[in-house]
Amino acid sequence: MVDADQTFVIVGGGLAGAKAAETLRAEGFNGRVILIGDERDHPYERPPLSKGYLTGAKERDSVFVHEAAWYARNDIELHLGQSVTAVDREARTVRLGDGTVIRYDKLLLATGAEPRRLDVPGTELTGVHHLRRLAHADRLRQVISSLGRDNGHLVIAGAGWIGLEVAAAARGYGAEVTVVESDPTPLHRVLGPELGQLFADLHSDHGVRFHFGARLTEIVGQDGLVLAVRTDDGEEHPAHAVLAAIGAAPRTALAENSGLALVDRADGGGIAVDESLRTSDPDVFAAGDVAAAHHPLLRTRLRVEHWANALNGGPAAARAMLGRTVSYDRVPYFFSDQYDLGMEYSGWAPPGSYDQVVVRGDTGKREFIAFWLKGGRVLAGMNVNVWDVTDPIQQLIRARTAVDADALADASVPLESLI
Repeated sequence: MVDADQTFVIVGGGLAGAKAAETLRAEGFNGRVILIGDERDHPYERPPLSKGYLTGAKERDSVFVHEAAWYARNDIELHLGQSVTAVDREARTVRLGDGTVIRYDKLLLATGAEPRRLDVPGTELTGVHHLRRLAHADRLRQVISSLGRDNGHLVIAGAGWIGLEVAAAARGYGAEVTVVESDPTPLHRVLGPELGQLFADLHSDHGVRFHFGARLTEIVGQDGLVLAVRTDDGEEHPAHAVLAAIGAAPRTALAENSGLALVDRADGGGIAVDESLRTSDPDVFAAGDVAAAHHPLLRTRLRVEHWANALNGGPAAARAMLGRTVSYDRVPYFFSDQYDLGMEYSGWAPPGSYDQVVVRGDTGKREFIAFWLKGGRVLAGMNVNVWDVTDPIQQLIRARTAVDADALADASVPLESLI
């Protein structure tokens, strides 16, 4: 057991950091646990920011990982609203923005990611939004609610998961929504054209306008307020608010400045960690959105920006910090809720990695499972309005053996029989 006089520092006040702190105590660590976050809110989960909380279905308090009193009960020292400005690996210290220096025996970097910014004229206008933090969701919820009451227009740059979920939430309030996307369909690089078109049809059925094959080039305003956006094909769209939903970048500055090994941005970026989530420094670990981990199952280095990775990666890193043997091989997983469509996706099938897509069920009714295959082997699966199938889908992925495509497409054949 780790000595009681040791100090474990966690930089990052999100889900990964909170779950790591929880796991350290659950595993019997009785030294100091210090959790540092640059937001004033206690650690919270991010999916509700574009789902239940944004739509108004859930209250603000529902997003927090633990109630505020939990941290004191478990002797977790919190430094909220504090940024870490430097890590000195030789001295094994971190320096906070207020000048405080804290020594560590083990350090976990769970610094997450930050939204990518639009690089166009007009981004300084009131009414240009991003969605990453709870404070962003607080403002955006008020904005789309107001747009709904006033028949206002929201333009979303980007048709990824965040853009589509916000579009669904905004339509729920009655706002007019236009989505500008450079690809020919939503989620084109994740799902491909056929299944991307399914999401285009879903949103079109609910009144969302798409402008594909175009990029936003200017946000037009007057007296500091947004009036319209322009795209590179000469079009202009009315807008009273704009959301930049063009992805996120891992927050690696601390790691870079302290000399830790990083992954090239062209390969997804992030802090390079092994399968135990250990960095190039044996006393420093990384988890969550910022960690680019060697994945023993998928046999590649992978950085995953989804809730399940923070939920499971934080505890895995905590166990590794305690000296336990860890091989973090969770199948990547995420979910989305849009209107009456719910979906779950398991696996990893980037463009060019698969040679076949097999569908089980009815895409017209939006009740089906799609599988991405390579040489007959299941790389990924997405269930849409079909439930309780995540376990067999992930088992098929883990099996790494070829399956019969016809049987995979036949809903009368139990998935479990194909494993």
